[in-house]
Amino acid sequence: MNHIRPLSAVCLCHRPHLPRHPHPYARELSRATVRFVTNPARIPRISFTVLVLAAVAALLSALIGPAAAQAAPGESRPVYSYDHAIRESVWVDAGLDGDGDGRTDRVAADIVRPSEPARQGRRIPVIMDASPYYSCCGRGNESQKKTYDDRGRPAGFPLFYDNYFVPRGYATVLVDLAGTNRSDGCVDVGGRSDIRSARAVVDWLGGRARAYTARTGGRPVTAGWSNGSTGMIGKSWDATIANGVAATGVRGLKTIVPIAGISSWYDYYFAQGAPLYDSGPDSLAAMVESSGAQQHCDAVQRELVKGAPRSGDWTGLWTERDYVRNAGKVRASVFMVHGMQDLNVRTRHAGQWWDALARHGVARKIWLSQTGHVDPFDYRRAEWVTTLHHWFDHYLMGYDNGIERAPKADVERAPGSWSTDPRWPAPGTSTTVLRPRGGSVPGVGVLGTAKAPQGATETFTDDPKRSEADWAARAGQPTPDKAGFSTGALRAPLRLSGSGTVTVTATPSTSTAHLSAVLVDLGPATIRNYTAAGEGITTRDARTCWGAGTPADTGCFKETAADTEKVAATVFSRGWADLGTYADAHKGRPLTPGKPYTITLHLAASDHVVPAGHRLALLVGGTDAGLIDPPASRPTLTLDLSRTSAALPLTGGAPAFVRATAGVPRPPVGGPLLDGLAPPHGLSRMPAAR
Repeated sequence: MNHIRPLSAVCLCHRPHLPRHPHPYARELSRATVRFVTNPARIPRISFTVLVLAAVAALLSALIGPAAAQAAPGESRPVYSYDHAIRESVWVDAGLDGDGDGRTDRVAADIVRPSEPARQGRRIPVIMDASPYYSCCGRGNESQKKTYDDRGRPAGFPLFYDNYFVPRGYATVLVDLAGTNRSDGCVDVGGRSDIRSARAVVDWLGGRARAYTARTGGRPVTAGWSNGSTGMIGKSWDATIANGVAATGVRGLKTIVPIAGISSWYDYYFAQGAPLYDSGPDSLAAMVESSGAQQHCDAVQRELVKGAPRSGDWTGLWTERDYVRNAGKVRASVFMVHGMQDLNVRTRHAGQWWDALARHGVARKIWLSQTGHVDPFDYRRAEWVTTLHHWFDHYLMGYDNGIERAPKADVERAPGSWSTDPRWPAPGTSTTVLRPRGGSVPGVGVLGTAKAPQGATETFTDDPKRSEADWAARAGQPTPDKAGFSTGALRAPLRLSGSGTVTVTATPSTSTAHLSAVLVDLGPATIRNYTAAGEGITTRDARTCWGAGTPADTGCFKETAADTEKVAATVFSRGWADLGTYADAHKGRPLTPGKPYTITLHLAASDHVVPAGHRLALLVGGTDAGLIDPPASRPTLTLDLSRTSAALPLTGGAPAFVRATAGVPRPPVGGPLLDGLAPPHGLSRMPAAR
């Protein structure tokens, strides 16, 4: 089976199928007005009349001045020329010499900003995306890369941020992380160099760092056009950098919008000691480094190998790359977006980051989709652009548009169907302890509130070829590779909102063992096909345009649609661990065969409703094929059911569970789950993601 990895474990962001082994990865205003009016399809769902009125307003604004037009209530308006925007590159001194050449590294920042505010002495805010992918892999659904004109000036920017926001009075700044594309330095995969190279640009925009007009030499240049307010955005590695920079507490960073971002790099590569990928961060660095960096960064590569041992033990390298521990330094608001079926950057990252920010009172908002590693622009486009516009208007321009008082959470319930909550996890959610008990057939038990009697056990043997999809497809049948426990058919819906845990007491037959715990909704559903190439979306040939454009950067993007599948069961949360970390989550140790060990597995955050008529199941197995690597041996594990439990975030708590299961008969044993429906997703089809 192929492993799911960023550009092989590579680009936290590339989409082609890659083998798991051996590599880990992967206008002038008048012209703009005419263009919008003569091509109303460029702005979806806006009538021709509205466009004409917008044109009149834009022409008036050209006469009365941009400042007056910008003062329109509610939101910023597209009154500035994209054709005549200033396009420039600067190299910011990062204050490090990562490549050891005797000079401090300079990182490239490419800028598109409206020219009118500068002429009138007005300063503007910045939307910034710092990425390692601008030359190696590209950004977005169409893998767009930066392009430059024959004078080396930025010509084409990936994504829609410049097309949409520059006419509305924002600058867009795309930063090449140290060691990538046109920047000096070395890639250190979320460490000091990565974060410092992005933070230096935020400091320069606030007047606290130096920059030059060239990579070497050049004249000093200041950001006198910037008002010092910056918002960072990006997906995957880019989102991770936004998290990391925010965790430094840097001044001027007013908001971040991390899409599928990592919050702790250890949790990207390991799950409580169990390897999630078969190579470390050195392979990821090598994939994105520029040719110059590859010639001078051997020392950094060696440190990445040394600091990320395949044993899964915690080291100082992981401490440096753990942003959660510094959540208390975050000054920026956070608009977090994550796919609940993202098996590249799993939702554990979103859950632990959200909870840490909540403890420190950080203003925040969250979208949770049913997709995998997908940008919201590709599954909820119109709503995303509108919401992002209002978010940046409020936190970067100061508009009182109510976005900070709106519901804090949007959750996708079915493909394209969303619900909202005033906060997240959902109001009324509390941790409820559920317990497994044996059933009439070994390996097929009951999940409820009653504790199993002393001495009750279930036994399974690790099969590295079996995955959570295999387990879920046979949840009602005894199989040698897992133990399953489920409720009967629910009499009322049951919602799980947030992060849970599963505590297991297991006796292994060998000195090494891995454990997996998954939560499954047993019942028919139509879901996003998150294991297909698009991870829940399909891409069409037709295009729509989102903002102004030039021949080099049209602002037009391929449309998408939901890719759905009918299934008989849905795995909606999972967690893994090396049993050898039972005493210390940061260090594994050999097990004594025949001795019981107790360990708590952390489940990925989720928000899922198990409908009435469906069953909630907890499945416990060994290696989850395609998602964690197997242990050195193939153990048989015996679960002590009286000392095994699941602490789950149930909305309504224990009373809701009692109501949903009151009088419910014991679950059936044997037979297929449902005729005519697909089993849960197999993971062998899972692509790497960007």
